[in-house]
Amino acid sequence: MKYAHTFCSPLLAFFLAFASSAACGDTIKRIVHSDGSVEFSNVKSDSPLASDGAATVYRYQDKYGVVSYSGERPANAKFSVIRFHCFACDPSSTVNWDTTPLFASRYNEQIETAAKEFNVDPALVRAVIHAESAFNPRALSPKGAQGLMQLMPATANELGVVNAMVAEDNIRGGANYLAQMLARFRGDTKLATAAYNAGPGAVSRHNGIPPYAETRAYVKRVGILYRRYAAL
Repeated sequence: MKYAHTFCSPLLAFFLAFASSAACGDTIKRIVHSDGSVEFSNVKSDSPLASDGAATVYRYQDKYGVVSYSGERPANAKFSVIRFHCFACDPSSTVNWDTTPLFASRYNEQIETAAKEFNVDPALVRAVIHAESAFNPRALSPKGAQGLMQLMPATANELGVVNAMVAEDNIRGGANYLAQMLARFRGDTKLATAAYNAGPGAVSRHNGIPPYAETRAYVKRVGILYRRYAAL
């Protein structure tokens, strides 16, 4: 959910596992900087720690050992830099979406339960999860979207999601929102997924898929993933 999207811990093992997986889209890089800070990113940038506002999330521990996240660089704490963008949203991605490995069995019970509750095809829910986070339950985006289906805090609150970082709650909220978009756009999956990415207002204003390169790439790739998951 672009107008909606985040990463977290346990960082090292999780990210290094993802870094070699074609299913995750572009490579996630681990960079150790001269000050000892560590960065995990799938964002193309020549200057990983450049000051680019909302494009960076800092993960650090305060003096009490509490893990915190901030858009501002911590002054007196070691930190990890997290820069994560929706896996299926980069128009220049070189991933072959017709062959990239699928996540065929992850969160089956949660997806089936949520899909049945909101009358959404579970294959579509799974395709959106794959496109949004590549099934990373701890995904955090620079803009604040959270979890598997990348729910923005305000959207999660409206959907009654207490903790978007809990997989079951996130999937239920995302399936609910996806069902709302399908109802609004009369079952048209392309328009519904375009709304999931760019917002329903943008789809209505443009009377169709908005002319945004990211949204058009996203809709096309979700469609491919949906077809593939439905065929399993």
